[in-house]
Amino acid sequence: MSTAIERDWTDRPDTAQQWVHRAREVAEVLAADAVERDRLGATPHREVQLLKDSGLGTLLGPREHGGGGQSWETAYRVTREVAAGDGSLGQLLGYHYLWAWAVRLVGTPEQIAAVEELYTAGNLFFGGAVNPRDGDLVITDEGDEIAFNGTKSFSTGSKVSDLTVLEGVLRGTDQHVFAIVESAQDGIVFGDDWDNLGQRLTESGSVEIRDVRVPWSGAAGYVDKVFRPLVYNTLNVPTIQLVFANFYLGIAHGALQAGVSYTTRRTRPWPYGGDNKDTATEEFHVLDTYGDLQAKLWAAEALIDRAGAELSEILHTERESVTEQQRGEVAVRIAAAKQRIADTGLEIANRIFEVTGARATANEVGLDLYWRNLRTHTLHDPVPYKRAEVGRYALVGELPQPTWYT
Repeated sequence: MSTAIERDWTDRPDTAQQWVHRAREVAEVLAADAVERDRLGATPHREVQLLKDSGLGTLLGPREHGGGGQSWETAYRVTREVAAGDGSLGQLLGYHYLWAWAVRLVGTPEQIAAVEELYTAGNLFFGGAVNPRDGDLVITDEGDEIAFNGTKSFSTGSKVSDLTVLEGVLRGTDQHVFAIVESAQDGIVFGDDWDNLGQRLTESGSVEIRDVRVPWSGAAGYVDKVFRPLVYNTLNVPTIQLVFANFYLGIAHGALQAGVSYTTRRTRPWPYGGDNKDTATEEFHVLDTYGDLQAKLWAAEALIDRAGAELSEILHTERESVTEQQRGEVAVRIAAAKQRIADTGLEIANRIFEVTGARATANEVGLDLYWRNLRTHTLHDPVPYKRAEVGRYALVGELPQPTWYT
């Protein structure tokens, strides 16, 4: 991958279509040795540098600071393209987009301007230590500063990030506080314990936060130690849930294309079926399977694209104008999209073996990578609860209420 990574990426795309093409170029580079890198499990410093060098890291950043100035609709399409080449890097990029936007979700106008200039002009990459299933980090008010302390089981991006989003609760209150800090500091200790079935290169292991201090001016959305909530603040969960759906879609697309490539090049026709064909691509069961899987993937993509267009419009509108009804309706659509692509992606990653053949299970082929990646992350939060959210809306018109997972 070294030659491809060292190519000149200095020219920057201008239109959404050009950015998607750039993402496809990056995906081709990543796909070339994705299986080998997954087996090795090394921290993907060079791969994240590729995302930065290609300009994808600043896709959502303001143009005046050298960013792409693109919409979330484009960011979602870019995420899925990268995930088709490498699911782990697709996840890292999608999470980065969410954390880069976090200041817009909850920050003051002054904080938004400062953070967007910082990360865009500096081409900085985000990680986050915000796992809701853990106890919150404890925040102590120390006058002009706040201090974060505690641990998180998961911290996606960890060692490959320049900036980390922290979240905790102010001691003695129910006030949640987000802040952005430098990742490389003594007070942030990464556990180096991410050793899971899939998404192996996301650096999603544990982290310990030891007395990380932030001035009150860096507490996102707080003015004079008081937070003024908006419905817009709660869009963090629908936004990240649709990130999930898009990199699931990318992984599923990569799986189907890998199956097609193997079937057309290497799968032998079955000579004992009574209707023998000269090539595997002429066999009815092969055509039937690929037709079924492609149709299901297109259907999931259409649903995801509809949700992406709807959410992108909301994310780029005036924050004060977003209503609970808008938020709830798009959350339902995203719940539907996520559960559909989770089911479809896992089916594709499993059934491609039926039309590639026994020799396709060789470790060097690496078709297992797609199923392992999807199986790992689709367990992030139970898909049946997403179906139930859609069911409540369909049956009684009930909208999902904002939580850390809805």
